[in-house]
Amino acid sequence: MSSTKEIRQVCNMLDQITEDTSIPRNIRNGADQCEKLLLESDDDMDVRIASSIFKLEEMADDPNIPLHGRTMIWNIISRLESIKEENQ
Repeated sequence: MSSTKEIRQVCNMLDQITEDTSIPRNIRNGADQCEKLLLESDDDMDVRIASSIFKLEEMADDPNIPLHGRTMIWNIISRLESIKEENQ
């Protein structure tokens, strides 16, 4: 699968977080920022992915995030790490 298609799928997963009102607003805003970073940044794909993973890890450590939100974030991080490995 092409990395562009995989990034699009990750962005769809981030959209699910952004649209879930049971997840705190700061986490939803962070998911939106990650999506913009992945799609709109001028940096290399590896840098965009690493920056997104870093931000997502911070979000997953938030004590206010519900369990299902944390699980979604971990799944996204895992997906981004596999994309990063494929591009090396």
